[in-house]
Amino acid sequence: QVQLVESGGGLVQAGGSLRLSCAASGRTFSSYAMGWFRQAPGKEREFVAAISWSGGSTYHADSVKGRFTISRDNAKNTVYLRMNSLKPEDTAVYYCAATRATATNSNEMEYWGKGTLVTVSS
Repeated sequence: QVQLVESGGGLVQAGGSLRLSCAASGRTFSSYAMGWFRQAPGKEREFVAAISWSGGSTYHADSVKGRFTISRDNAKNTVYLRMNSLKPEDTAVYYCAATRATATNSNEMEYWGKGTLVTVSS
């Protein structure tokens, strides 16, 4: 069992930056691949970024490539999402998720956090 708690969301102006954190419970965090997903009002949940258990492989959606960076610190049981050059269309609830094998499909994720809201004003 893995429990995930996101933090770091908030209100930011367009062009600004935020860093989201996702703290995981349990001693097996380092054996899980992690992902960030987001869901905007009235839209389906979409993939944002993923990272392998070791951190050696990362994947980013085209919509955030070059602006967002996923990383992890297994010693701290935490995965991060650094978001730069934020746009109003990045406004969403951001969720972190865990799975045994690196995945970009939300259906393949095993555990989910409750999300943190990011609002980008124009």
